[in-house]
Amino acid sequence: MEKPLVCLTLSKSTIREDLDLINEYRKYIDIAELRADLLNEDELLAIRRFPELAQIPTILTIRRKNDGGQYTGGEAARTMLFARALAFADPDKRKNFAYVDFEEDYHIPSLEDSALAYGTLIIRSMHDMNNTVRNLPQRFREMCKSNYEIPKIACMPRSLSDVTNIFKECENFNEFPHIICAMGSMGLPTRLLAYKLHSYLSFCSPSDASTFNEVLGHVDPITMNEIYNFRNLNEETKIFGITGWPLKTTASPALHNRGYRKQNINAVYIPVCSPDIKDTLDFADQIGMKGISVTIPHKASVLPFLNIESEQVHKIGACNTIVKELDGTWSGYNTDTDGLEKALLEFLKVKNLRGWKVAIIGAGGAAKAAAFVVKKLNGKGCIFNRTLTKAKGIAEKFGFDYALLSPESTKKLEKFSSLIIQTTSVGMGATDAPNEQNNPIWFYDFSGKEKIFDIIYTPELTPVMAQAEAAGCEVCNGLPMLKYQGYEQFKLYTGHEYKIEDSLSNSENQV
Repeated sequence: MEKPLVCLTLSKSTIREDLDLINEYRKYIDIAELRADLLNEDELLAIRRFPELAQIPTILTIRRKNDGGQYTGGEAARTMLFARALAFADPDKRKNFAYVDFEEDYHIPSLEDSALAYGTLIIRSMHDMNNTVRNLPQRFREMCKSNYEIPKIACMPRSLSDVTNIFKECENFNEFPHIICAMGSMGLPTRLLAYKLHSYLSFCSPSDASTFNEVLGHVDPITMNEIYNFRNLNEETKIFGITGWPLKTTASPALHNRGYRKQNINAVYIPVCSPDIKDTLDFADQIGMKGISVTIPHKASVLPFLNIESEQVHKIGACNTIVKELDGTWSGYNTDTDGLEKALLEFLKVKNLRGWKVAIIGAGGAAKAAAFVVKKLNGKGCIFNRTLTKAKGIAEKFGFDYALLSPESTKKLEKFSSLIIQTTSVGMGATDAPNEQNNPIWFYDFSGKEKIFDIIYTPELTPVMAQAEAAGCEVCNGLPMLKYQGYEQFKLYTGHEYKIEDSLSNSENQV
């Protein structure tokens, strides 16, 4: 089977705007899907000319609301729209729709005959917006009635194990062209690794199409091609990735995939979203992943699944990197420590933390790594957390102080404020001014002498950093840490040093 095609789903309300999208992304796509159900009503009578104007193979879709679309008219009116769009077919097939999407329960013989007479292939689709679909090969066979039909199934996985099942059921199914995609963030691997599913195409959307990108799990065509190298993936491609939950934003794919591309390594690094680490490992086994970066909330929960732990993992009790060994077991490492150490020393322009009193905000895996680094660099620390017992557990392990993360600990925070390391996810993606919801130390009045290191890198200036900077403090986000720990992961995964000159800029921080 040929490589999956890249299909741009058009999401604008006018034909002119949709044509502009095609021109913007033309070099990245193979097909465009005209979502006529999203067009303004006064645009619908003009859709017949769209393929000629688009100058690219086009799918005509008029999606009903119960199938995830926006068309609310009756079936008679929808049938008339299809008829007008397919009528008066041109002998030059490039001026006709290359495909038309009819749902599996929508059978209008006259429309089907009209499409087939002029070489328009029928995509026979079914959509389950709430659940996954099982027995996929059987369902495809039942849906495909002729050589002129391509069955399509789009479903909503309820867990990553549903996605694993899709890959399991489709790994050897290539009897005829078919399309399979799982929606939502957990379904993203079905789009990026469409070749492993033998899927005829993979859908993507413009970067500003928030509904498609968030609900359906689309990425934009540039990201698909320039970050994930979609068109060059094949059965020899080694697969790596990052797992966490909800994993809405991560710069790791850009960093790792750029490294592979620059060194001509046939590999890809993808996000694998799951609230359950076991589901992630089962998925990894199914598709043959060779290494995984582990982030919130799995840095501790992954430990029972490791056969070998590095010294840092054993001492810290948290793991952010796992590598598949030849015997099929996982080995765990913690590159957060090296990344944070290098980033801190670079930020502070010092060789160690002797004489520094450091406040560590949080008590998760990143906080444990921070405590390890502060101890190694001879600093004195205090762990601040909303759950005091968790703060105590880390503090006692490293001989540090601990306190409740609340206004009543303000004096203690002032005492340990030479350097404040913020390790929680609070403030990630925040765009509003600092407040109690997006700033974990909202109650603290900065003097201007503190140094603030926030492990978050999106936004570039987090709320706690903004508040501190306004008071005259020096601040640093987590991008340098991400880079340095990523370089170590890259070496663990590939055996090659990362070419640092090819690393990320501050703006390259999305999935």
